[in-house]
Amino acid sequence: MSLTPERIARTIIDDSKTLITGQSVVRINKCLEILTEEQVWKRPNSETVSVGNLILHLCGNVRQWITAGLGGANDIREREQEFSEVGPISIANLKKLLEETLTKAVAVLDAFNPTDILAPRTIQGDEVTPIYVILKVTEHFSYHTGQIAYVTKATHNVDLAYFKESN
Repeated sequence: MSLTPERIARTIIDDSKTLITGQSVVRINKCLEILTEEQVWKRPNSETVSVGNLILHLCGNVRQWITAGLGGANDIREREQEFSEVGPISIANLKKLLEETLTKAVAVLDAFNPTDILAPRTIQGDEVTPIYVILKVTEHFSYHTGQIAYVTKATHNVDLAYFKESN
């Protein structure tokens, strides 16, 4: 197997998709099966946001950085609304929004030409490369997935058993 720059770029893209859709979203959905709607929208204090806000924020981030930034869609993000929403938006609708957002993002990543992995883009006023975008979104998604898992564990005193299948 030849290790070309295009193959490396495509592997990074595909592995990032797997981490987001095959790991983080699975974990978020597991948490949403445990949490009640009230718990999804509860803010522990004035300096934190709810699980619902985190999901809206993840969707906004993915739309801005991947769907718009890499895919060329209009950037219509309203970041403050992601955090100011108090709900309730139903758990089913949050799952649907997350799924629809990621379906569009995966389509952009699948169509992305790996030879453009270093071609600069301007997102949020900064010039960045697509590889930066992909790594940033993957890290950001994982970070907030961990927050959602923490809230779920703290609220329900439950082991989410993420790794039991591999043991």
